[in-house]
Amino acid sequence: MAWSTRRLADLAGTTVKTVRHYHAIGLLEEPARAANGYKQYGTSHLVRLLQIARLRELGMPLSSVAELETSGETFTQTLRTLDSRIAASIAHHQALRAEIADLLRHRSDPDVPVGFADVADDLTPADRAMVMISARVVDEQGLQDMRAIAAHHQEADDAFDELAADATADEIQAVAARLAPVLRTIHEQYPRTRTSPPGVRRTSLQDVAQAVTELYNPAQVEVLRQAYRLATEDPEGSAEDTEGQ
Repeated sequence: MAWSTRRLADLAGTTVKTVRHYHAIGLLEEPARAANGYKQYGTSHLVRLLQIARLRELGMPLSSVAELETSGETFTQTLRTLDSRIAASIAHHQALRAEIADLLRHRSDPDVPVGFADVADDLTPADRAMVMISARVVDEQGLQDMRAIAAHHQEADDAFDELAADATADEIQAVAARLAPVLRTIHEQYPRTRTSPPGVRRTSLQDVAQAVTELYNPAQVEVLRQAYRLATEDPEGSAEDTEGQ
Protein backbone atom coordinates (compact mmCIF):
# COMPACT_ATOMS: atom_id res chain seq x y z
CA MET A 1 0.00 0.00 0.00
CA ALA A 2 1.27 3.48 -0.90
CA TRP A 3 0.31 6.86 0.50
CA SER A 4 -0.43 10.06 -1.36
CA THR A 5 1.41 13.26 -0.48
CA ARG A 6 -1.57 14.57 1.47
CA ARG A 7 -2.05 11.34 3.40
CA LEU A 8 1.67 11.16 4.20
CA ALA A 9 1.60 14.73 5.47
CA ASP A 10 -1.42 14.00 7.65
CA LEU A 11 0.22 10.91 9.16
CA ALA A 12 3.42 12.87 9.90
CA GLY A 13 1.53 15.83 11.36
CA THR A 14 2.83 18.25 8.77
CA THR A 15 1.65 19.86 5.53
CA VAL A 16 1.89 19.06 1.84
CA LYS A 17 3.85 22.29 1.38
CA THR A 18 6.41 21.14 3.97
CA VAL A 19 6.80 17.75 2.29
CA ARG A 20 7.45 19.44 -1.04
CA HIS A 21 9.95 21.80 0.62
CA TYR A 22 11.85 18.84 2.08
CA HIS A 23 12.04 17.36 -1.39
CA ALA A 24 13.36 20.64 -2.77
CA ILE A 25 16.19 20.92 -0.23
CA GLY A 26 17.13 17.25 -0.36
CA LEU A 27 15.93 16.15 3.06
CA LEU A 28 13.33 13.74 1.70
CA GLU A 29 13.82 11.42 -1.24
CA GLU A 30 11.36 11.59 -4.10
CA PRO A 31 9.09 8.51 -4.15
CA ALA A 32 8.23 6.34 -7.09
CA ARG A 33 5.20 7.35 -9.14
CA ALA A 34 2.21 5.32 -10.19
CA ALA A 35 1.17 4.97 -13.85
CA ASN A 36 -1.09 7.99 -13.47
CA GLY A 37 1.87 10.11 -12.27
CA TYR A 38 0.83 10.35 -8.64
CA LYS A 39 3.55 9.97 -6.04
CA GLN A 40 3.55 6.80 -3.99
CA TYR A 41 5.07 7.16 -0.55
CA GLY A 42 6.11 4.23 1.60
CA THR A 43 6.95 3.59 5.24
CA SER A 44 10.55 4.81 4.82
CA HIS A 45 9.26 8.25 3.81
CA LEU A 46 6.97 8.41 6.82
CA VAL A 47 9.76 7.40 9.20
CA ARG A 48 12.05 10.01 7.64
CA LEU A 49 9.44 12.73 8.09
CA LEU A 50 8.93 11.72 11.72
CA GLN A 51 12.71 11.82 12.27
CA ILE A 52 12.91 15.33 10.84
CA ALA A 53 9.96 16.42 12.98
CA ARG A 54 11.67 15.04 16.08
CA LEU A 55 14.88 16.93 15.32
CA ARG A 56 12.90 20.10 14.72
CA GLU A 57 11.13 19.66 18.06
CA LEU A 58 14.56 19.50 19.70
CA GLY A 59 15.34 22.86 18.15
CA MET A 60 17.59 21.75 15.33
CA PRO A 61 17.42 24.00 12.25
CA LEU A 62 16.87 22.36 8.87
CA SER A 63 20.39 23.33 7.79
CA SER A 64 21.82 21.26 10.64
CA VAL A 65 19.56 18.33 9.75
CA ALA A 66 20.97 18.45 6.23
CA GLU A 67 24.56 18.71 7.49
CA LEU A 68 23.98 15.72 9.73
CA GLU A 69 23.27 13.68 6.62
CA THR A 70 26.35 14.79 4.68
CA SER A 71 29.11 15.73 7.13
CA GLY A 72 29.50 12.41 8.88
CA GLU A 73 29.07 14.15 12.24
CA THR A 74 27.63 11.79 14.81
CA PHE A 75 24.15 12.39 16.13
CA THR A 76 25.53 12.52 19.69
CA GLN A 77 27.90 15.36 18.79
CA THR A 78 25.08 17.19 17.03
CA LEU A 79 22.97 16.94 20.17
CA ARG A 80 25.84 18.26 22.29
CA THR A 81 26.23 21.24 19.98
CA LEU A 82 22.49 21.84 20.09
CA ASP A 83 22.47 21.56 23.87
CA SER A 84 25.20 24.21 24.13
CA ARG A 85 23.19 26.57 21.95
CA ILE A 86 20.08 26.03 24.05
CA ALA A 87 22.04 26.59 27.27
CA ALA A 88 23.37 29.89 25.91
CA SER A 89 19.86 30.89 24.86
CA ILE A 90 18.48 30.06 28.31
CA ALA A 91 21.21 32.12 29.98
CA HIS A 92 20.44 35.03 27.66
CA HIS A 93 16.72 34.90 28.40
CA GLN A 94 17.34 34.57 32.13
CA ALA A 95 19.44 37.74 31.96
CA LEU A 96 16.62 39.47 30.09
CA ARG A 97 14.11 38.37 32.72
CA ALA A 98 16.35 39.72 35.48
CA GLU A 99 16.61 43.03 33.64
CA ILE A 100 12.84 43.19 33.16
CA ALA A 101 12.30 42.39 36.84
CA ASP A 102 14.68 45.21 37.78
CA LEU A 103 12.81 47.66 35.57
CA LEU A 104 9.46 46.57 36.98
CA ARG A 105 10.71 46.81 40.55
CA HIS A 106 11.85 50.39 40.04
CA ARG A 107 8.97 51.30 37.68
CA SER A 108 11.57 52.54 35.22
CA ASP A 109 11.13 54.12 31.80
CA PRO A 110 12.41 52.58 28.53
CA ASP A 111 15.42 54.91 28.42
CA VAL A 112 16.95 53.46 31.59
CA PRO A 113 20.15 51.58 30.68
CA VAL A 114 20.76 48.02 31.81
CA GLY A 115 21.82 47.88 35.45
CA PHE A 116 20.99 51.53 36.17
CA ALA A 117 17.35 51.15 37.25
CA ASP A 118 18.15 51.69 40.93
CA VAL A 119 19.75 55.10 40.23
CA ALA A 120 17.47 56.14 37.37
CA ASP A 121 15.69 58.77 39.44
CA ASP A 122 18.99 60.55 39.99
CA LEU A 123 19.80 60.71 36.27
CA THR A 124 18.61 63.48 33.98
CA PRO A 125 17.34 62.56 30.50
CA ALA A 126 20.71 63.70 29.15
CA ASP A 127 22.53 61.50 31.67
CA ARG A 128 20.42 58.49 30.70
CA ALA A 129 21.06 59.06 27.02
CA MET A 130 24.78 59.46 27.67
CA VAL A 131 24.93 56.23 29.64
CA MET A 132 22.99 54.34 26.96
CA ILE A 133 25.37 55.58 24.26
CA SER A 134 28.46 54.90 26.35
CA ALA A 135 27.24 51.38 27.13
CA ARG A 136 27.52 50.60 23.43
CA VAL A 137 31.21 51.48 23.23
CA VAL A 138 32.68 50.43 26.59
CA ASP A 139 33.95 47.05 27.69
CA GLU A 140 32.27 45.09 30.49
CA GLN A 141 34.59 46.43 33.19
CA GLY A 142 33.95 49.95 31.96
CA LEU A 143 30.21 49.38 32.24
CA GLN A 144 30.59 48.13 35.80
CA ASP A 145 32.64 51.22 36.64
CA MET A 146 29.94 53.46 35.15
CA ARG A 147 27.27 51.78 37.31
CA ALA A 148 29.36 52.25 40.44
CA ILE A 149 30.12 55.89 39.62
CA ALA A 150 26.45 56.65 38.97
CA ALA A 151 25.47 55.01 42.25
CA HIS A 152 28.06 56.63 44.53
CA HIS A 153 29.16 59.94 43.03
CA GLN A 154 26.32 62.44 42.71
CA GLU A 155 27.89 65.17 44.87
CA ALA A 156 27.93 68.03 42.36
CA ASP A 157 25.11 66.94 40.07
CA ASP A 158 22.47 69.47 41.12
CA ALA A 159 24.63 72.51 40.38
CA PHE A 160 25.72 71.00 37.08
CA ASP A 161 22.20 70.02 36.03
CA GLU A 162 20.80 73.45 36.86
CA LEU A 163 23.51 75.39 35.04
CA ALA A 164 21.94 77.53 32.30
CA ALA A 165 23.30 77.61 28.77
CA ASP A 166 24.08 81.34 29.14
CA ALA A 167 25.83 80.98 32.49
CA THR A 168 28.59 83.50 33.20
CA ALA A 169 32.26 82.59 33.29
CA ASP A 170 32.25 82.90 37.08
CA GLU A 171 29.26 80.56 37.40
CA ILE A 172 30.92 78.02 35.12
CA GLN A 173 34.17 78.25 37.08
CA ALA A 174 32.34 77.80 40.40
CA VAL A 175 30.54 74.64 39.26
CA ALA A 176 33.75 73.27 37.74
CA ALA A 177 35.55 73.86 41.05
CA ARG A 178 32.83 71.87 42.86
CA LEU A 179 32.94 69.06 40.33
CA ALA A 180 36.75 68.74 40.17
CA PRO A 181 37.21 67.03 43.59
CA VAL A 182 34.48 64.56 42.68
CA LEU A 183 36.27 63.76 39.43
CA ARG A 184 39.59 63.46 41.26
CA THR A 185 38.08 60.91 43.65
CA ILE A 186 36.60 58.99 40.72
CA HIS A 187 40.01 58.98 39.00
CA GLU A 188 41.60 57.57 42.15
CA GLN A 189 39.01 54.83 42.53
CA TYR A 190 38.75 54.06 38.80
CA PRO A 191 42.18 54.82 37.25
CA ARG A 192 41.00 54.15 33.71
CA THR A 193 38.83 57.27 33.85
CA ARG A 194 41.93 59.50 33.98
CA THR A 195 42.32 59.49 30.21
CA SER A 196 38.83 58.68 28.92
CA PRO A 197 35.43 57.38 29.97
CA PRO A 198 36.06 53.95 31.55
CA GLY A 199 36.72 51.27 28.97
CA VAL A 200 35.79 53.33 25.89
CA ARG A 201 37.53 52.05 22.79
CA ARG A 202 39.82 54.68 21.31
CA THR A 203 37.98 54.64 17.99
CA SER A 204 34.76 55.53 19.83
CA LEU A 205 36.03 58.56 21.76
CA GLN A 206 34.94 60.94 19.01
CA ASP A 207 31.43 59.47 19.07
CA VAL A 208 31.20 59.95 22.84
CA ALA A 209 32.51 63.51 22.53
CA GLN A 210 29.89 64.32 19.91
CA ALA A 211 27.13 62.96 22.14
CA VAL A 212 28.35 65.10 25.05
CA THR A 213 28.21 68.29 22.98
CA GLU A 214 24.69 67.52 21.77
CA LEU A 215 23.21 66.31 25.07
CA TYR A 216 24.56 69.05 27.36
CA ASN A 217 24.41 72.80 26.91
CA PRO A 218 27.59 74.80 26.10
CA ALA A 219 28.06 75.96 29.68
CA GLN A 220 27.86 72.40 30.99
CA VAL A 221 30.33 71.20 28.36
CA GLU A 222 32.73 73.94 29.44
CA VAL A 223 32.28 72.88 33.07
CA LEU A 224 33.24 69.34 32.15
CA ARG A 225 36.32 70.58 30.32
CA GLN A 226 37.45 72.81 33.19
CA ALA A 227 36.63 70.26 35.89
CA TYR A 228 38.59 67.57 34.08
CA ARG A 229 41.60 69.91 33.77
CA LEU A 230 41.44 70.79 37.47
CA ALA A 231 40.99 67.14 38.48
CA THR A 232 44.07 66.02 36.55
CA GLU A 233 46.31 68.80 37.81
CA ASP A 234 48.60 68.17 40.76
CA PRO A 235 46.62 69.61 43.71
CA GLU A 236 49.79 70.41 45.67
CA GLY A 237 51.41 72.01 42.66
CA SER A 238 48.28 74.05 41.98
CA ALA A 239 48.20 75.29 45.58
CA GLU A 240 51.85 76.37 45.37
CA ASP A 241 51.17 78.20 42.13
CA THR A 242 48.23 79.99 43.75
CA GLU A 243 50.32 81.04 46.78
CA GLY A 244 53.05 82.36 44.54
CA GLN A 245 50.69 84.62 42.60
